[in-house]
Order: sequence, then C-alpha cells, then structure tokens
Amino acid sequence: MAYFFDEPSRTFGEYLLVPGYSSSECIPTAVSLKTPLVKYRKGEEECPLTMNIPLVSAIMQSVSGDRLAIALAREGGVSFIYGSQSAESEAEMIRKVKAYKAGFVKSDSNLPPTATLADILALKEKTGHSTVAITDDGTANGKLLGIVASRDYRVSRMAPELCVSEFMTPLDKLVTAPANTSLHDCNNIIWDNKINSLPLLDEEGRLVYMVFRKDYDSHKSNKDELLDSNKSYVVGAGINTRDYETRVPLLIEAGADVLCIDSSEGYSEWQSRTLGWIKKEYGDKVKVGAGNVVDAEGFRFLAEAGADFIKIGIGGGSICITRETKGIGRGQATAVIEVAKARDEYYKETGVYIPICSDGGIVHDYHITLALAMGADFVMLGRYFARFDESPTNKLRVNGNYVKEYWGEGSNRARNWQRYDLGGATKLSFEEGVDSYVPYAGPLSEGVQGTLYKVRSTMCNCGALSIPELQQKAKLTVVSSTSIVEGGSHDVMLKNN
Repeated sequence: MAYFFDEPSRTFGEYLLVPGYSSSECIPTAVSLKTPLVKYRKGEEECPLTMNIPLVSAIMQSVSGDRLAIALAREGGVSFIYGSQSAESEAEMIRKVKAYKAGFVKSDSNLPPTATLADILALKEKTGHSTVAITDDGTANGKLLGIVASRDYRVSRMAPELCVSEFMTPLDKLVTAPANTSLHDCNNIIWDNKINSLPLLDEEGRLVYMVFRKDYDSHKSNKDELLDSNKSYVVGAGINTRDYETRVPLLIEAGADVLCIDSSEGYSEWQSRTLGWIKKEYGDKVKVGAGNVVDAEGFRFLAEAGADFIKIGIGGGSICITRETKGIGRGQATAVIEVAKARDEYYKETGVYIPICSDGGIVHDYHITLALAMGADFVMLGRYFARFDESPTNKLRVNGNYVKEYWGEGSNRARNWQRYDLGGATKLSFEEGVDSYVPYAGPLSEGVQGTLYKVRSTMCNCGALSIPELQQKAKLTVVSSTSIVEGGSHDVMLKNN
C-alpha cells in the first residue's frame, strides 16, 4: 500500500511570521544578508563562496543571460546562465560576464576606420556600450587608430553614412598606457587626466585592454557586489545530465565559479552519475549544486552523491505545470521545512554544512523572508527576475501595459528536454511549462533593493540581524483561509490612482 503523509503540504501563503522583540539596534541598515552558497565545514573553515544577498536567478532562457548575471552580481547575488543552449554559446556568456568587471577589459566594441556613424549606432544597440575602439582591422587586438565615444557625435546633426575617421578622437589625442600598467596606476591615470576610458597598448600599438572609469565608480557605489579574486563578477552556469563531459570543461575554462544541475527531479541516478564524474575529474575545485528534491530522502541522496548545495521545489514555479500534468510535487513551504531539518541533521552527523536553495513558490516579497526563516540559505527566482530590463526577453506593450515575455524550460518554446530527462528519447514528449507574460518592472537594481529592504525590515520585526539569527528566532504560524483574506485590503472602496 502507498505511503500517506499525515499532514497536508503547505505553501508560503499559508504562513505568517509572529513578531519578536526588537531592540533599538534592529534597524534595516544593520541587517546582514550574507549567506553561504556551497558546502563547507561549519566552524572549522570559511565557506569558499559566500553571497552578499540570498538571491540567485533561475536557470532559464527567459531569465539568466549575461546582462542579468552582471546586474545581479553587482547587487551581491549569483545568476546561473541557462544551459539549454550549446555549450559554446553558454561558455561565451560566461566569458562576457567575467570580462565585464575584470578591471582589464577585452574590448567587445570594435570597428575599422571605414565604418560609418550608422555602424556605430548599430553596434551600440547590440552591445549596449558607448565606447568603440577603432582599429586597423576592426578587431579587439588590431592597431588602435582612435576611439569613438558618445561625445564624439550628434545623431541629429550628422549623416548616418559619415565615416568614423571623420569624427573619432584620433590616437595622437588619446591618453594611453603600456599593456603592463597596473590597475592601480591605470585608475590614477584616468583620474589625473579626467578621462572615462584608458586603452592599454602593446609595443606595436595593438589594443590589449581597456580600463574604464565606470568600473571604479561602480565598485564604490555597489558595496555588496560579488567579485572573485581577480575582481571579476561571480557567475554560475547550468548543466544537464547528458552532455556534462563536454559541457563542464568548456564552462570551467570560460571562468564559471559554480555549476548547477538543472533538472525537475534530483533524486535520480542521472544526477549521482553527473556529480560523481565532476568530483572525479575536478575534486573540490569545481562547485556544483544539484536538485530538485522535496523531502529528506532526496536531500540525503544528493548530499552523499557530493552536491555542494541542494535545490528544493517541484512544480511550484509560476510557469510550471508539472503538478498539473504529472501529479508530482509538494507544497513549497513543507518541502523547505523538511529538507532544512535533514540538512541540520546531516551537519550534526558529519560537520559538513550543505546550503539549501528554495526554488519556486515565491509570489510576494515576504515569501522570501518566510523561506529563509524556514531554513533556506537562499532562494532561486525566475518570474521575479524575468520582469526586469536586464532579462534576455523582449519588452512588449500588451493591452496598454508594458510586459516582458516569460516561458518555462518545459514549454514547447524552450524544448529543454534535458531538464526532464528520464533516460528516454532525446525530445520533449509533453509540456511541463507554459509561455506567458509578466508585468515589466524596470531596472533590476531598483527592484532588488526594494525587495531586500522589505526582507531586512521584517527580520528586524523578528529581532534578527542575520539570516542564521532569523532561523533561530523566527516564530511561524499557519493561518486560516479567512486570515489570508483579512491580510489584504478589505471592506473598503479603493481609490483609483
């Protein structure tokens, strides 16, 4: 006879936090949201990879491209570049992220002197960068002839066919430096000369790197930005359980800091095989998360298989219809609570702390705080990040409102069959996700800062100044359906804004 759980599985919307004592020290600006991303021996060593905020972006075509990875790392979180593309194109996205904040940047906006103003505008539209290096052959390592910046042209006063050699700032009027100049000295040159960019040239006059003033300014204004030892942004990459032997080496070579197996079901031999191969080939040098699971058995399986963090959640995403089509899943709150207990028991037994990630089920900002209070170390978000400017999808106007496209990896549009792989045919047999729109929400930075201020404020209401303290002090209550209704505006006539 089948096993029946005694209690129903519950979602975040069925819980509330009960306030605790708040001292005068409990103010949002004093709250730390630092959290471990990968496993470590708690109390004996430092976590090798820690985030400054508890947010990571979902491994989805409509969410995690290189632009969003840069924006999220700037806020202190980690994006996992989607793996449902060729290994080469995923690796190229990783390289773009790592190059963006390296201090010494390989120029990705280059044109030959025969190019026109129209070419400049088209390149700016493609890359988003306003500084274009003009080299003899139009490549990133050609002989530098000049620079075109936004101050060098006026679209309203210049013909599109005007040659760049007519309006670029020529080499003899540029401030440059030798390729071996230190980053510290480069920044001094930039400040002393009041310039925005500094080309670094080799002995033959070929462009090697660009150093930008905005990178220095960005670091000063984004105190939580997440950087590696080379001052590059930290970035993750999604992998699957089919082509990992060829994909993983390319991603590691490109500079990926952490990997994550993207699968709807983590409690499988396919995941243990993947984890086993990575650990055999790379040891502990390569960090890789696994999932998804919804109970203690699944957690224990992946922990013993070598996972560096474990994702929780099946069927709770806003575009996921796995529960509807297959009848598989569990309420996200119940799943997080049980797996968190299993994580703590594993830590007591082994001394190894394996972070857990709540993936799916986040509808409101306060659900993030609930997930953290229930034991999650961080949350993975899809719909939330798909709304912002930096997501890879199109911004459209539908019924008078701006929206962005958002589709599931199990949808007919994505056709990410590897995510739902059960060892069968190499195709998507039926859909487990939908194609949809989400309301447009502007730049990521503003949205994330607003959300995290709410999280910090709620933590203060609970008397907690850190995530571990929240998990220790939090008091949670199940609420009735009537209480849920009472929690919103009711029995009033709302004014039309």
